[in-house]
Amino acid sequence: MDAVSHVNYGLWRHPRDQTHRYNTISYWLELARILDEGRFDTFFLADAVGLLDTYGGSAATSLRTGTQSPLSDPLLLVSALAAGTTHLGFGVTVSTTYEHPYLLARKFTTLDHLTGGRVAWNIVTSQLDSAARNLGLDTQIPHDERYERADEFLDVAYKLWEGSWEDDAVVRDRDSNVYTDPDRVHGIGHRGRYFSVPDAHLSEPSPQRTPLLLQAGGSPRGQHFAAKHAEVVFVAGADAPGIRRNVETIRGLAAHHGRDPDSLSFVSALSVVVDDTAAGAAAKLADYQRYFDVEGALAHYSASTGVDFSGQDLDTVIGHHDTDSNRSLLSMFADADKAWTLRRALAPAAGFGRSHTLVGDAPSVADQLEQWLRDTGTQGINLIHIVNPESYRDFAELVVPELDRRGRVRPRPTAPATLRGRIGGRARVRDDHPAARYRDALSETSRQTRTG
Repeated sequence: MDAVSHVNYGLWRHPRDQTHRYNTISYWLELARILDEGRFDTFFLADAVGLLDTYGGSAATSLRTGTQSPLSDPLLLVSALAAGTTHLGFGVTVSTTYEHPYLLARKFTTLDHLTGGRVAWNIVTSQLDSAARNLGLDTQIPHDERYERADEFLDVAYKLWEGSWEDDAVVRDRDSNVYTDPDRVHGIGHRGRYFSVPDAHLSEPSPQRTPLLLQAGGSPRGQHFAAKHAEVVFVAGADAPGIRRNVETIRGLAAHHGRDPDSLSFVSALSVVVDDTAAGAAAKLADYQRYFDVEGALAHYSASTGVDFSGQDLDTVIGHHDTDSNRSLLSMFADADKAWTLRRALAPAAGFGRSHTLVGDAPSVADQLEQWLRDTGTQGINLIHIVNPESYRDFAELVVPELDRRGRVRPRPTAPATLRGRIGGRARVRDDHPAARYRDALSETSRQTRTG
């Protein structure tokens, strides 16, 4: 996040952590270049549009512990980071609940142009009550209705990205004084339950048109949404079997929506503590844990789930709660095979927060990572930082070469490529993706226009 800390609760206090520089471009450029040179696919930027004020009924704890606050806008970082990198993709979180598809479509088309097709959209519907209050709503839109609205939001965006401008609309013909052929630009004529967008997209087609689509739906309604729209799915679970069950569920739902289940890629969150030796890694873990702030973890979990855990003991069992916030973060522990307490979930003896942690030298971490991928049925990881930029530099310098020796890292691109092309082998959405039907409809309209 564009914040002093996100899920590395309390680690901003570590003497080597640099996230206090989060409001400087030099900090972000340094981190982006580590990832680019370290052969990461994507720099993923999470976001939220409200303070964490569920825990204890106020934002005091999150502000005091630096947990997800103060918080700046990550979308504004991307252009500068793209200019300072060559291959790295940028996945940015934007909420469908507090944005408008006509405006968002232009933002992502602009970024897709400026990055050379290296941008992805992490689609969220938002989960914070504070966001609803401060953006004009008395309360949050009910959980499942947020996804209904998001479905229509995506339809509008797809029409703008895929069905408004023909591929050859921009002709740049100096002799005839025509920059864009108006006959090849079409209004989308959308009138739905939540949005009315009659006219054409503002921007000419970008390299990917539709950005690579990321999503993390974990509730039953969220899983349907991910199965319909996502190309890369962030999947969570209390343990490896829980993650595998969620992967299998979403693949099955993707088939239900007419998509090839194998076209979806799945990643899960992991923290990694690595050093030249196993003893060095263990010492580094112990050092990091001295700064871990469980109160920050509780403040984040309370706001994310909509449940105030401030009056509960850490040994309280996490159970079912009726909430319009992030249901999947509750169900991943409440529905697990074993009873999970707040302590076990948020303050594990050998880890940090809710993410599984791998510890060891490079060969050991690579072994553990390969086992994790097999056990979960996932294809990659969302690497969670502990100390920035140290966590990413350690992984890039120690683990990536070991993974490369095992054939587990994509070859370095010989030329700049789009993010979707790098991950999925094509610049545009697949033919079985719902966005493609607007591309196909445009092609049919174009043919009729040429022959009519």
